[in-house]
Amino acid sequence: MKATKFLLSVLTIACFALTLHAQRGARIGYIDMEYILESVPEYQEATTQLEGKVQKWKKDLEKMSKEIDQMKLNLSNERVLLTKELIEEREEEIKIFEDEMLSYQQNRFGPNGDLDIQRRQLVQPIQDQVFNIVQEIAEAKKYDFIFDKSADVVMLFAAERNDISEQVLRSINRAAKREEAMSKKEEKEIEKRDNLSLEEDGAITEREKAIEDKKNEREALMEERKKQRDSIREAKKAEFEARRQELINKRQQRMDSLAQLRGNNPVETTPSEGEGDGGGQN
Repeated sequence: MKATKFLLSVLTIACFALTLHAQRGARIGYIDMEYILESVPEYQEATTQLEGKVQKWKKDLEKMSKEIDQMKLNLSNERVLLTKELIEEREEEIKIFEDEMLSYQQNRFGPNGDLDIQRRQLVQPIQDQVFNIVQEIAEAKKYDFIFDKSADVVMLFAAERNDISEQVLRSINRAAKREEAMSKKEEKEIEKRDNLSLEEDGAITEREKAIEDKKNEREALMEERKKQRDSIREAKKAEFEARRQELINKRQQRMDSLAQLRGNNPVETTPSEGEGDGGGQN
């Protein structure tokens, strides 16, 4: 039934497109939603965070399963020692744990579970943004139809010239940059870039990349020169400190030598007057 409805939808769209083409030539474009999502940094970051939660949920389920298996093993080993009432009580306990694990699994991974809900919450804002951008492009470029290549509609052939995914992605990136713009001048520059064709935008991007590469090269050269200057300065400083220490050591050696000489040759003292007089009397 579902396949029949899908086929009828495709045939209806095809017939409508052929009718328009017969009248004036229909313009048909398409996007690749998967490619767009994979190219949006915010989506990738949120996906990584969600994957972390998924791994935690899986570990929780694995831990529950091991605990239940251990409970079953213990019951099997102890069954001959237990009364009927205790066996039934243990089996009921195992059943409760199994129900809890099943409930946890459904709440996390089942239909409308946490994973399903958070994936929708993750994708929905970007899908809404893509939808609005597609509407603007379709109206501005006079498209009659725009399909999603990654959706259920089968595309047996699609010429690359009709792929507007890059235009959509470019608009998403421009919107992100517009939010980060710090001045009116930047906002005007972004708006000006929005009106450029893909070829013009690509040429400007190449020039910007070349300028950025030269800037990085210049900064790297300046950093290398700074390192060389610092190295020379440090070498001179070390040489100065070594020379200074050498002078200090030599001066200390001279002072030690003089002190030693004074110790070996003490200066004779003159006798006092009282001592002299006493000698004369004798």
